[in-house]
Amino acid sequence: MRTGLAQTTGLRQELRVNPRLYQAMDMLYMPMMDLQQHLKQELLSNPFLELLEPEEEQGDEKPVEQEKAETKKEDEMDWEEILLNGFDVGGTREQFEATEYIEPVTVETTNLIDHLREQLQMIELTPRQRLLSEEFLGNMNDDGYLAASLEEIHGSINQVVEAHFREATDEEDAELDEDGEPAAHVPPDGALYAMTEVEEMLAIIQRLDPPGVGARDLRECLLNQMRDQSDTDSLTYRLVHDAFPDLIAHRWNDLAKRFGVDPAAVQAAADGLARFDPKPGLKYSDRGDGYIIPDLIVEKIDGRYHVFLNDTGVPRLRLSRVYQEIARDKKKMTPENREFIASKMNSANWMIQAIEQRRQTMLKVMNFIVDRQRDFFEKGIEYLRPLTLREVAEVINMHESTVSRVTNEKYVQTPRGVLPLKFFFSSALATASGEDASARSIRAKLQKMVAEEQPSKPLTDQQIVHLFQEQGIQIARRTVAKYRDQLGILPARMRKRV
Repeated sequence: MRTGLAQTTGLRQELRVNPRLYQAMDMLYMPMMDLQQHLKQELLSNPFLELLEPEEEQGDEKPVEQEKAETKKEDEMDWEEILLNGFDVGGTREQFEATEYIEPVTVETTNLIDHLREQLQMIELTPRQRLLSEEFLGNMNDDGYLAASLEEIHGSINQVVEAHFREATDEEDAELDEDGEPAAHVPPDGALYAMTEVEEMLAIIQRLDPPGVGARDLRECLLNQMRDQSDTDSLTYRLVHDAFPDLIAHRWNDLAKRFGVDPAAVQAAADGLARFDPKPGLKYSDRGDGYIIPDLIVEKIDGRYHVFLNDTGVPRLRLSRVYQEIARDKKKMTPENREFIASKMNSANWMIQAIEQRRQTMLKVMNFIVDRQRDFFEKGIEYLRPLTLREVAEVINMHESTVSRVTNEKYVQTPRGVLPLKFFFSSALATASGEDASARSIRAKLQKMVAEEQPSKPLTDQQIVHLFQEQGIQIARRTVAKYRDQLGILPARMRKRV
């Protein structure tokens, strides 16, 4: 057996993905707004691409010579007429004012921290207290709760004080100790905050608007709101103050015995908590408006559902006629120019084809979804049928990953509202008739069952299983419990009313 280096030849098959294919897959993945920005960037980087004007899309294209003549005529301005008539050239002032476009501007709103800081400015506080109040505001979350304990705030503000005194020490003029070393600079007595000061500032913060702000938990938030309304003698206040764990567990009978009242009175007192806000800070939360531009539109016309692409805002591209003429005159081009022009022209051709392929793929997918989910569009969510990406891929003769990219982060405007395309895909549950039922429709039926149950005798998970079996739907009790948790429905024990 010999060891060493040697060269050999051989044949093998290897799959390499073209970079343009990666870009095509990315374009399938892009929502409408991202695609608009991407195409605008391509227009800037590739001179062989130009916008297709709306009148040209209708097939009324003009000869190149006529187009050049009209463009030249439009570029020539009659300056004498402009000087004589001013703004009235080409139309009246009213016409210009009528077509004026005003860009919408986002209005700045006051968030929770700004709202609290404005109130603190109207309170007489010492500089020391104002520094401590900023530490509290910095630890406030969007819900209006303190995100740190008083011990953590106490330690944090004292670290700020200690750091301030360390920075105030200048090494050049620092006092030297007996060994000739700079003296350790420590805060003087009374400079550090005491825990009592932190507790006093907490009381100040909790008296601000909105009521309940600055609380450390839900119980304290509710108690502060009831104190703000002078509602401290009611049964509701006593339940929150003295028996909050039993209250949130809905132990009505235990609470009734403890406070010497009827279970119905306990429930009525608990219902009174609905007038309080469990997250008082959210009303000042600056989350902005989440606008959705649907990529597709489904409309019912003459009894039939039609699918349209909502791509009016997407630039329509075509090959530039000017650069095509330059490319035809190959005698005047150097090899470098010829290579550049060929590369850009191929890229422009491919981009136009990729956009059209994206359009056709989205229409194929949505048309199949509409055909499959017609009962949903006609009758509602309870008639939503199960559907998987693989089923769509097999029908339209595309790979499952391609369908996944088409449906990801895309929205469709339908007679049932604006919905994400992923909404139409769900797993299946077996039925007695042999057909499958959509998991999403099962959740809708479960929610309807709970809404129609008797409050004094709420349905248990096992009873819900029996009701589904009567409808021919086979479902396990643990699946019912899982769907109930997803819908935010409490167990039967906690839904019971006396």
